[in-house]
Amino acid sequence: MYEKELQSLGLTLGESKVYSSLIRLESSTVGPIVKESRVAYSNIYEILNKLIQKGLVSYIIKEKIKYYKSLQPLRLKEYIESQKEEIKRKEKELENILPKLKKLSNKNNLGSSEIYIGQKGLLAAYENLLNDSKKNDEMIYFYSYDQETYKSLNDFYYQLFPKIKQKRLKLKCIANNKYKDQFKKEGSPKFLKIKFVDYPTPPNIDIFKDKLLITIWKDTTIGILVTSKEVTDNFREYFNSIWNNH
Repeated sequence: MYEKELQSLGLTLGESKVYSSLIRLESSTVGPIVKESRVAYSNIYEILNKLIQKGLVSYIIKEKIKYYKSLQPLRLKEYIESQKEEIKRKEKELENILPKLKKLSNKNNLGSSEIYIGQKGLLAAYENLLNDSKKNDEMIYFYSYDQETYKSLNDFYYQLFPKIKQKRLKLKCIANNKYKDQFKKEGSPKFLKIKFVDYPTPPNIDIFKDKLLITIWKDTTIGILVTSKEVTDNFREYFNSIWNNH
C-alpha cells in the first residue's frame, strides 16, 4: 500500500514496503515485518537501519528483543526537507570541484570523438562545440554548396545564427564559388565574413578552439564532433593559408 507514492519521495521499493508495513503493524519484531512486507529476510535489517538513519523508524528493546516502530507520517516532511538540504550541499560541493575536474579532464584529454544523429542531435553537437565560448571568440568553417541539401541546411543554420549572435562570436567562412550567387541574393549576418574559392572545398566543417565538427547532410543528418588540439591546429592552419591568399 502506497509503495509507489513513497518511492516517488525517494525511498527504495524495499524501504517503501517495510515502512508502510510498520505503519499497519504499529510495533513489531522482525518476523511479522518480513511477512507483512514480503521483503527477503536477508535484506530486512539493512532496510530497517536505513529507515532509522532517515528518521522514519525507531526501535525499543524489550527483554533483549528489538521492536521496531514507524514514526509519525509527518516525519516524511522532515525527511524531504533534509533531502533538500542535502541536495543544496551537494550542489555547493559540485560548484567547488567542477573547475578542478574540468582542468584535469582537459589535461588528460588525448582526443575524443562523438557522433550525433538527426538535426536535434546536431543542435546538441553545436551546443557542445560552443560550450566554453566567450565574446569575440572566432569560429571558422568550410562550406561546400550542394543544391540537393541546401534548403534543409540553410534552414538549420538560420535557426542556429541567433544563438551565435547572442554569444557574440565572430565567424569566418570559406566556400566554393557555386554558392556565391545564392549568397549575394540572400545576404548574411554582420558577424559573418566569407571568401569564395574556385576549387572544391572540404565538406561542412566547423573549427572552434580544440574541437572540430564535421556534418553530413545527405540522407540522415550526422554530426561527428572531434576533440583534438592536433587535428584542429592542422585544419586551422589550412583554413588560414587559404584565407590569407584570397
